[in-house]
Amino acid sequence: MTGIKSQGEKRLVVISGRSHPELASRIADELSTGLLPVDLRTFASGEIYTRMEESVRGADAFVIQSYSGPVNEWLVEQLIMIDTLKRASAKRITAVVPYYPYSRQDKKSRGRDPISARLVADLFKTAGADRIISVDLHAAQIQGFFDGPLDQLFAMPVLIDHIKATVDMENLIVVSPDMGRVRVADIWSDNLDVPLAIIHKRRDPAVPNQVTVHEIVGDVRGKMCLLVDDMIDTGGTIVKGAEALKANGATGVIVAATHAIFSDPAAERLASDAVDRVIVTDTLPLAPEQRFEKLEVLSMAPTIAQAIHEVFEDGSVTSMFNGAA
Repeated sequence: MTGIKSQGEKRLVVISGRSHPELASRIADELSTGLLPVDLRTFASGEIYTRMEESVRGADAFVIQSYSGPVNEWLVEQLIMIDTLKRASAKRITAVVPYYPYSRQDKKSRGRDPISARLVADLFKTAGADRIISVDLHAAQIQGFFDGPLDQLFAMPVLIDHIKATVDMENLIVVSPDMGRVRVADIWSDNLDVPLAIIHKRRDPAVPNQVTVHEIVGDVRGKMCLLVDDMIDTGGTIVKGAEALKANGATGVIVAATHAIFSDPAAERLASDAVDRVIVTDTLPLAPEQRFEKLEVLSMAPTIAQAIHEVFEDGSVTSMFNGAA
């Protein structure tokens, strides 16, 4: 099956980069189409070559690439694929970026810092992208960095449905891992109709340059704690938070996050006794060494496919969430 789906005179084309072909295939299956054959190669010099193996003239093209390592290689590959589509006369090009690269570099924290998330948006536009679709941006202002529509999808409905089906809601409390994620945790709390607690991290003057004290704002004693965040990188913050919750009388800790970056040694840390379950989505690929017994992976393919369908049909992506996030 080719990656072209025709409807009247409109044609939808789905193309995958090499970073996460499994997710791209699931998205194409949800859309009842295939992935467009693409010749993708890396030369001995490290340069990347792409060529579409079927005509995309006049098509509505969606280029899927997620950003696990090596981030810079996958970024250049997607930019070159977009440029290829532009030069092959695609009518409209959407960069589908389940995990947005450089999303944590969204502001100047100190003088002479870069705003790399803005640079990435500029690169997508320069390459020829008309639109971006992403999932759970680390910072809301990234939507304003791109000169065109940037549709933010939310994993919360998928995660919440799973939690409601597998967790005793009577004993549940949502926990924010730090003060910076309180707004997101509050939305979780409202949607699950359960209480909210916050982990307040502060530095112990006796131990320079380390966060050593975790104060819990809220009563977690005898509760199952749902620790929520948008991403897990090395897992250090999450595990220290889980340890603090159990030290304050929590009966268990479930971690829920959208993006499983899982930089080493995240898998080892999350497999410890501090955490009882880890629930993430498939916005990023996971290697065998990044998986562990407590891990549950939910697919965002149906949500992303629905958003692609809405864009293709000139519908509303916002209406997919009904104010849920």
